[in-house]
Amino acid sequence: MFKKIMMSGLIGLLLTTAQAEEVLLDEIVAVVDDAVVMRSDLDRAVASISKQIQASGNQMPPMDILESQVLERLVVQEVQIARAEQVGIRISDAEVDAALNNIAQQNGVTIEQMRAAVEQDGFTFAEFREDMKRDMQTERVRFAFANSQIKVSDHEIELFLADNELDQGEVDLQHILIAIPAAADAAGVEAARTEADEVHTKLNDGENFSVLATQVSDGQKALEGGRLGWRPINQLPPLFADQVKAMEAGELSRPIRSANGFHIIKLLDKRSNSVKTVEQYNALHIMVETNQVVSPKEGMKIINNLYDKLQAGEDFAALAEEHSDDHSSAPLGGDLGWFEINKYGQRMGDVIQSLDKGQTSRPFQTEAGWHIVKFLDKKEADITEEFKRAQAENAIKQRKLQETIETWLREIRGEAFVDIRI
Repeated sequence: MFKKIMMSGLIGLLLTTAQAEEVLLDEIVAVVDDAVVMRSDLDRAVASISKQIQASGNQMPPMDILESQVLERLVVQEVQIARAEQVGIRISDAEVDAALNNIAQQNGVTIEQMRAAVEQDGFTFAEFREDMKRDMQTERVRFAFANSQIKVSDHEIELFLADNELDQGEVDLQHILIAIPAAADAAGVEAARTEADEVHTKLNDGENFSVLATQVSDGQKALEGGRLGWRPINQLPPLFADQVKAMEAGELSRPIRSANGFHIIKLLDKRSNSVKTVEQYNALHIMVETNQVVSPKEGMKIINNLYDKLQAGEDFAALAEEHSDDHSSAPLGGDLGWFEINKYGQRMGDVIQSLDKGQTSRPFQTEAGWHIVKFLDKKEADITEEFKRAQAENAIKQRKLQETIETWLREIRGEAFVDIRI
């Protein structure tokens, strides 16, 4: 009996020791303000990035460098999530479900097939889902901040249109950033310059751009080998745009100084992006709005009555002016002007595309109420001045966006309390 008790105690002690060792395996590797990064988080992220690097065919960097880069990415992610929580930016389960469904559809698989693929790679679907949620939250807070800061004036648009062709083509780029710390003195700037020159020399001597980007770049795409992908030239920062215009595919730039640091870009390829004409439609419209006063059933009776009058030969424009609840088009006899097909929603666009010229639709319903449209004409339109200005405004925003985000990330990273424990 005593031996059984002793044996039971020994087994219990061994189990307790094993459990303690298991707990010790998941240590804190970084403290970020009030949050922590655990060893399990880091190991999972390193495994995921490693698979991406292997799948891309790039050479794996030394594990200590990869681990350091991934840990820094996790630290910056924690800082962004804290900011997102502060300003009330959260991601609902429904939004995560929608994003997962979208990824599955894009890859031609079901959610269950995607789950199986994730688990085959050694991750749980719950972890994959949580990583997706965190990525969505950080992306949303970055762009919310950037969009709140970026303003484009009419003067900037006019200067852009005067100095730039809207169609300058697209370029496929890789990028290395040697960042200058936010509070760097002259010595800090010079140290960053020296490092950038050394990296440039290594690249000229034949070292792999993707590997070096993974090892030394402070850019957001470092762990993707610095690959920025295809970008319209007119949406690049002017420093980059001016440089790549004079470069040939495969060529490397010298280090380019900006407020954030020193950039080295490699032009992988160029392609033209010819301007396309826009197909526009013209139609007349009658709407009966449904709301707290007019129920969908009552709205259906009203629209059917109007349709009967049209069928009896009454004038569409006169009925629209008198009865339509579309206050922008009713004074014009229901004329919507020239528009791109889905400007007024997918349902409206589908109905118009189903009609022949001069044909009037049967009543149909949308979330706004009941509608009748009469399709008048269609044309191929050149890009209008208004559309050119919209393109110019978007190009200017895109130029400013990346630099604004990188500056903000540098600032909030510098303001955070970070204790790296490995």
